[in-house]
Amino acid sequence: MEIDLILALTLAGITLGLVEGIKPGPLLTMVIKETLSGGLRAGAWTAAAPIFTDGPLIIISLLAASWFATEPKALFAISIIGGLFLIKMGIDCFSIVPPEGDELLTDAKGAFQRGLLINLLNPNVYVFWFLIGGPLMASAAAEEPLAPVAYALSFLISIILVKIFIAYMFDKTRGNISIKMYKNTLSLCGVAMLIFAIVFIIQGIEIWANGF
Repeated sequence: MEIDLILALTLAGITLGLVEGIKPGPLLTMVIKETLSGGLRAGAWTAAAPIFTDGPLIIISLLAASWFATEPKALFAISIIGGLFLIKMGIDCFSIVPPEGDELLTDAKGAFQRGLLINLLNPNVYVFWFLIGGPLMASAAAEEPLAPVAYALSFLISIILVKIFIAYMFDKTRGNISIKMYKNTLSLCGVAMLIFAIVFIIQGIEIWANGF
């Protein structure tokens, strides 16, 4: 058993998970938005989305990393669909009002599905696993089969815990901010989503321009 390799990939997974967890992106924006509108429970459920989106991609990326790099049609489709979905979510942020009472539970029920969808339509997730994470795990698996497992688990646990912590921090301030600041914060989330939507669509256009 290559203990050194397992520890090295575990450290790499934790490091990348922390970076991806705090890095601005559609999922983090959604975590903040769901926390402000539905409470910590909704934010935590949204933060858990990578378990069900990245999990299958980890397995697939080990098998199809080289194919994905030479077949950009899937990434093009995801970029365009993801951009359009983010536009809708961004516009919705401008009309959200502070929830009260049982509304928090209602919002929390759909938080996980929204987080799941936003991550599934994020082309950067596919780029990361198919072009970075997949090849890294594949090369390590040749020497130590447990190394990719250590990397994947450490990455997923780190990114989820970081986003839940961010949701917790926003939930703590949620009851102490004015309605105006509440709406302004959600509006910033909306602007961020619209920017990410533009980036996604530009990525798709660039893929189209470079040819399939």
